[in-house]
Amino acid sequence: MIQPEQTGNWGIRADQNFSLSLRELDALKIADQSVAKSEYELNAAQADFILAVASAYYDVLKAQKTQGIAVANLERLSQYHRFVEKRVKVGELTRTALLRAEGELSGARADYLKAGNALQLARAALIRLTDIEDDFQLKEEKPYLSDVCLVDDLRKTAYEARPDLKGYEIQISMASRQVQYSRGAFWPSMGLFAVYNRADQDPPGATLNRESVFGGVSLTFPLFEGGLRLAEFREAKARERQAKLAYEDLRKNIDVELRAGCLDLATMKGSLKFLEDQLVFARDNYNAVLKQFENGLATSLDVMDANTLLLTAEKNVAEALYNYQLASLKVRKSSGTLLRMVLPHP
Repeated sequence: MIQPEQTGNWGIRADQNFSLSLRELDALKIADQSVAKSEYELNAAQADFILAVASAYYDVLKAQKTQGIAVANLERLSQYHRFVEKRVKVGELTRTALLRAEGELSGARADYLKAGNALQLARAALIRLTDIEDDFQLKEEKPYLSDVCLVDDLRKTAYEARPDLKGYEIQISMASRQVQYSRGAFWPSMGLFAVYNRADQDPPGATLNRESVFGGVSLTFPLFEGGLRLAEFREAKARERQAKLAYEDLRKNIDVELRAGCLDLATMKGSLKFLEDQLVFARDNYNAVLKQFENGLATSLDVMDANTLLLTAEKNVAEALYNYQLASLKVRKSSGTLLRMVLPHP
């Protein structure tokens, strides 16, 4: 026998394993659905953020209105205090009335200070949320109060447009795919392989095979794995049931949200009309009582009662007005149209 002085071997091997149930395709589909679900979750988070910004915006407007009401109340009580001083000097009123006027005026000054601090806090909250400049100015538009709230139409729109509901629909599909993926573990796995070998010798032998190519197929099935596959399959079935129950629960919650939102909107709209009428009556009543007081036909207690009624009416109108506008946006969010109203292509 002649031994070669040099010899060398090298080769390439390619392997591919896959399940006969093609569960790898199920995994790929689940990954694609997970991306789509994340987009719907982003849309839902954007809608929540827009509503939070709107709430902070109306808080600032409400604080501005409250400060304006406090300023007007301070001016009214200052005017009343001057009237009382004059009548005390001429002996028409006792010092008790002056002390009462001074006490009411001090309370109005305290309310004005509180309103100013509340406005600064509301502005700081809006700046923190939106990261806008500190010296921003808000433009208030007159609200449109002729909204028609039809629960059946809004429910249909919500079922088609709510991003969180669409996310739950995808979650159900993903859970079903996960069941198929877990069921595929009961199938055997097939392996394909191909091998290319090359050998070199110097000097070459008579039986030297320089190149060889061969392939093969393998079939693998685990005989014992401790019940792991069955447990994973049952877990996937349980998650599928959970996804379906969560979807149905969200649909019911949407129906309740829409009904509650429409009822609140109708209540606030009707209340706002009555509160505006009350404000008109309270303002006329205060002006009439103040003139009567100037002429000695009304007491200081009558003026204080009229001013308290006017102050309460002004606060109630401001509160109801901004709550109505915020309630309208909440109905839009519940119906899934809030993001569509703000962004052209959510």
